[in-house]
Amino acid sequence: MRRTSKALGTVVLAGALLLSGCSAGGGTAQRSAGKDVTLTFLTFETPNLNAAYWDAAIARASAKVPGVKIKRLVSPSADRTGYAKQLDSTGQFPDITIGLNPSGFAEAGKLAPFTADELKDFVAPHSNPYGGKVYQVPYSIQTSLVYYNKSSFEKAGIAAPPRTYNDLLRACAKLKRAGINPFVVGGGGKDTWADLFPLIGTVATDVYKKTPDWLAQRSAGAVKFTDPAFVAAAKKVADLAKRGYIDRAGLSRSYADSEQAFRDDKGAMYPMGSWFSASADKTKPKFDVGVFAWPSENGSPALPTVTGGGLTVSSKAPNVALAKKWALAYMKDKANLDASVKADGLIIGIKGYTPPASLGPVYTDTLTAYKQALDARGLVNSFSQETGDGALPPGLADKAASGFQALLSGEKTAEQFTRYLESEWKNATQ
Repeated sequence: MRRTSKALGTVVLAGALLLSGCSAGGGTAQRSAGKDVTLTFLTFETPNLNAAYWDAAIARASAKVPGVKIKRLVSPSADRTGYAKQLDSTGQFPDITIGLNPSGFAEAGKLAPFTADELKDFVAPHSNPYGGKVYQVPYSIQTSLVYYNKSSFEKAGIAAPPRTYNDLLRACAKLKRAGINPFVVGGGGKDTWADLFPLIGTVATDVYKKTPDWLAQRSAGAVKFTDPAFVAAAKKVADLAKRGYIDRAGLSRSYADSEQAFRDDKGAMYPMGSWFSASADKTKPKFDVGVFAWPSENGSPALPTVTGGGLTVSSKAPNVALAKKWALAYMKDKANLDASVKADGLIIGIKGYTPPASLGPVYTDTLTAYKQALDARGLVNSFSQETGDGALPPGLADKAASGFQALLSGEKTAEQFTRYLESEWKNATQ
């Protein structure tokens, strides 16, 4: 979610291809007898995913694919797509990347596609295609939810999590009267992506619920950001900030500092990706954490989801076939999958996978919320996090996050924000 996702699959490639040293998709270097192929692997680090996590996962995959030596790279922020662009501009595009947004890279021929046979063990093998080809292993599902402090709700006299949007407004009013800041929202510095979750929620309920292919329609010119539905979704969040339900002073916080602010009881609700469930279970706050989906007007589910998040392989890797084999081994390793669930709260999209029985209550509640929305056919796309043929143009998600910061701070109205998005869309597509 900007971190969409994160780690973990395997497939047996043709042995003759590897033995001959051939490199599918454009790689030229070959593995000489007795010599390992060195591949660069771009990762990122967060409070959930530290260096020890990555090193252990890499070691498990490498044990299954002899002949590969991994040189781990670390993005300076969670935005590894932006960092990958920087590396690409200097001729250092990583051989393998976790959670890269393929948009732009795929169309430019910089990524190697995975075949249907290679992805046959995945629940949604055709997720996020670019021109009909899949460039990212679709191993995980992430959602956007609202995590809340049960003690704060009890103190404010809120008996149950909001089911409708009016319930949410009433809850905010009660929290405010009780002297409790309703929402913790950050997104400062390089983490502007982290401010978008309230908008992701309102776009899901007010736009995508009614028009699931809204972005595809925008590409076709059938709808615009300045249309009433999208403006109304932006107005909802602007109104929350105007009423003081979103602490504008906290908008400068980094992603990590925003999470810590929620932990430090500086707000009752924390709109965030489902990966927070792992953090809440691993290091429990002083209060119990609950979870609910951003509520729609009538209470029907509209849960933003992203499927994908796995590894991508450069079409110019020293040995593309071996890089793909390593990437798939990494993605399907049971220990890696379990580790990603525990560390990052992922919902695994691999056939036959069962999560560890020892998972904590926040992850369990998150998984339940997802399954309930799935059963009710209430899953929708997650605005700004889409990939594939129906995604935002390259760079527009970052523009949206920056413009949304101005909306929350009161510098832009909803109408100005949506005109800004419309203008940036045109700039990105001309």
